[in-house]
Order: sequence, then C-alpha cells, then structure tokens
Amino acid sequence: MTDRWLVVIDPQAIFAAPDSDWGSPFFPEAFANIRRLADAFGDRVIVTRWLPTADRSTAWGDYFAAWPFADVPADDPLYALVPDAAGLSPRATVDLPTFGKWGPALERITGPAPHLVLCGVSTDCCVISTALPAADAGAHVEIVADACAGSTAENQAAALHVLGLYPPQIALTDTAAVLTAR
Repeated sequence: MTDRWLVVIDPQAIFAAPDSDWGSPFFPEAFANIRRLADAFGDRVIVTRWLPTADRSTAWGDYFAAWPFADVPADDPLYALVPDAAGLSPRATVDLPTFGKWGPALERITGPAPHLVLCGVSTDCCVISTALPAADAGAHVEIVADACAGSTAENQAAALHVLGLYPPQIALTDTAAVLTAR
C-alpha cells in the first residue's frame, strides 16, 4: 500500500442512516470493507465529507430546493461522520461542497498524479464524480466495488458500468484484491 492512497468518500450520517432520504441500504456492508481497507492503508487514508455550503444563487439553490431536508447548517448531525468512521484516518477530513472530491485539497495531500483507491458513498454520485476528474488529471484510480454503496442496486450497477468504461485510468476491483496486492 506504500504508493497508494485510500480515499473514503463521505461516510456521513446523511448517507448511512436508513431513515435518511439519501441513506444507502448498502452502507453497512460497504463500510465493513472500508474498515478492512483503512486498517491496511494505515496513515495513507483520507476521509472526505460533503457539506451543504455551496452558493444558493447557483444551481445548488435548485438542488437544495429539491432536497430541503438537507438544507441545514454544515454542523448539523446529518453531516457528521458515522461513529466508526471517525478513526479511519489520522488526517483531518477533506470537506467540500461538491459531489466530486478530486481537486486542490486532495492533490495537496496525494501529489498531482497519485494512485487512488476509492470507496464510499454513493457510487452513483460522489464516487463517480471524484473518479472521473481524478483520472482526467492523470491519477490512477481503482474503484473498490464492494466497498462502495450506491443509492439503489440498479444505480450501483449503472455507476460501476460507467466507471468500467475508462480503463486503464480507472479499474474496478474488490477488497480482497486490494488487500492481496500489498
């Protein structure tokens, strides 16, 4: 794992809680694999959070109008990490108001053309929105399918299908393969 970075995308209450409109029913199974991966990656783990701080005068205003339950302050418990995610990384979380997490904040940690191993939630939104610009920027990207949680089974399959169209920049893998590739 010495040259790879594990990026755990948005393991937050809003995406994990069964009673949340954005909760993934697959989060518990994915998180079990995320924990195994984080243990193996040690101090090369980065955890991100999506925060509702985007400018409401942009298209984000329409977004929050469509999802009013999520239009709460960034310090609302909805946006907290799930309790088991708090110790995944020794680093501060990378907090952004965008679906995609690749950009200057991650690049400062990983360097400009890293090898990223992505997992988290949701596959069909924030994971895919992180993977594509990272690959465009020159990163090698692995998507750990069984450590990602989609909004639905159909959306998970569709997102993985799309991500699978980008080899060799983006590769689909699973937890067992990542752990044995040490």
